[in-house]
Amino acid sequence: MWEKLILPALGTSRLSDVTHDDIATLHRRITLERGTPIRANRVVEVLRKAFNLAIRWNWVSENPASGIARNPEEKREFYLTPQDLARLFAALEGHKEVASANAIRLLALTGARKSEVLRATWDQFDLDKGVWIKPSAHTKQRKVHRVPLSETALALLQSMRDTVKGRYLFPGKIDGQPLSDLKRTWETVCINAGLAKQTQRRDRAGKPRFNKDGSPKLEWKATVRIHDLRHSFASLLVSGGASLPVIGAMLGHTQVQTTQRYAHLYDDSLREAADEVSAQIGSAMRKSPPTKGSP
Repeated sequence: MWEKLILPALGTSRLSDVTHDDIATLHRRITLERGTPIRANRVVEVLRKAFNLAIRWNWVSENPASGIARNPEEKREFYLTPQDLARLFAALEGHKEVASANAIRLLALTGARKSEVLRATWDQFDLDKGVWIKPSAHTKQRKVHRVPLSETALALLQSMRDTVKGRYLFPGKIDGQPLSDLKRTWETVCINAGLAKQTQRRDRAGKPRFNKDGSPKLEWKATVRIHDLRHSFASLLVSGGASLPVIGAMLGHTQVQTTQRYAHLYDDSLREAADEVSAQIGSAMRKSPPTKGSP
């Protein structure tokens, strides 16, 4: 966002010269010209954070990114089916980026956040007891989160333990640092798993790009996000009969409202329960003749 959107628009201005209108104009342009209203909101969030730091460092006295009217957002939650996940795991087999592929496997098997997995160190795991103890510094809630691991997750970790060197489960290319991103591997795997679609390529300004013959330049884009693995993990817990408190404990939620977003997944089972009650009442009504004097 800095390189493609913020710096081209504001990079030549002094911090103290950037105004509320400058940022509002940038937000509007990203929304309308690029057609990416959610990205426009994220750009404002990045700028607001940056200017808050500038205020802390006494570089400026006011935050011009405050008070920008945001575009409305609807929470997007996509759930991969067991069949989707099977194709995803099949696409991970033999992938040349072994660390990235294993990180995606662990995300799917634990429902953990990407940052928790990529920053995970071996001392957080008790493979004998089958437990992952996430330190408070790595969790969104800033609380220690103890997670039991499935047999499949344990088998993955045990196979990695024999080959991975260093303190991180997923070491990066820089010595002593963890893997920083999974984007490239995720895109490739999703394409091979049939979880991607072709869209028109755009330049840095958001304008569509075309080939010399006038046809649109196309590129493959994943139709699911890495974070959707977390939602899918919760969905599969529901289908397995887990309660909302259990789901909240597995995902590390500290507030019931956060887990409540998965309540609608119980609709089918609740409907089945209601149908069972209705059937029993109907059966009882058929067996019991009406009492004398009843209409």
